[in-house]
Amino acid sequence: MKSIQDSVQLHNGVRMPCLGFGVYKIEDGKEVIQSVKTALEGGYRSIDTAAIYRNEEGVGQAIRETGIPRDELFITTKVWNKGQGYDRTLTSFERSLDKLGLDYVDLYLIHWPVEGLYKETWKAMEKLYKEGHTKAIGVCNFNGHHLEDLMKDSEIKPMVNQIEFHPRLIQEEVRMFCEANDIQVVAWSPLMHGKLLDHPDLIQIGRRYGKSPAQVILRWDLQHGIITIPKSVHEERIYANTDLFNFQLTEEEIIKIDALNRNERFGPDPDNFDF
Repeated sequence: MKSIQDSVQLHNGVRMPCLGFGVYKIEDGKEVIQSVKTALEGGYRSIDTAAIYRNEEGVGQAIRETGIPRDELFITTKVWNKGQGYDRTLTSFERSLDKLGLDYVDLYLIHWPVEGLYKETWKAMEKLYKEGHTKAIGVCNFNGHHLEDLMKDSEIKPMVNQIEFHPRLIQEEVRMFCEANDIQVVAWSPLMHGKLLDHPDLIQIGRRYGKSPAQVILRWDLQHGIITIPKSVHEERIYANTDLFNFQLTEEEIIKIDALNRNERFGPDPDNFDF
């Protein structure tokens, strides 16, 4: 990957930018509008939001105010747990579309594998996909057994699985399953909310390239073939998170970062979560 314009092809042929801008916990209104506008001005073309983030309206306003043609953008949103089930998913989608002020989204995701609901939710998502309301569909936080269970009763397999991924949680088993089934992995919380930015190994690697530990981690994501969606409300960090394409980590450096894994989650465990 050599520039912020680079993308990966999902198994249905749709291309998704390799670097996106996440808006988790960015307040709706002025804060998210300014953050998204800054990101788009800085070259991002992929924006990742969700119903539960409660900032879809601000994301939509920012998109309109930039004036960037819709077909140049890749917009992702997600159905929340309480919105799952066949009919509720269709209603949730319409609500998200209305808040965003869009005619379609590029990617619609199941936010968590709610037991007893995600299969019916997926049927609704297949309907939305077939009718052209979303260009791709996928899931978040699904382990291999969730994906196997989903796919055995589905017509369309997920194009994307968005999972928690950072040097403390490399999720090799899930990633291998996704690779074997041509499901693109997207990393959420790639910087573990800043908890690794003072790690000496990352600082040392960064010094070799004149890069920050955050830039090293995001480059590590990309070299693993993983789409990454860092979030920030600070202009300098939003821009810094795009400066990933003028250096390349060595295989030894990637192995060294992989070795930081502790199977340590920042967010909930999909197998042990009270939905």
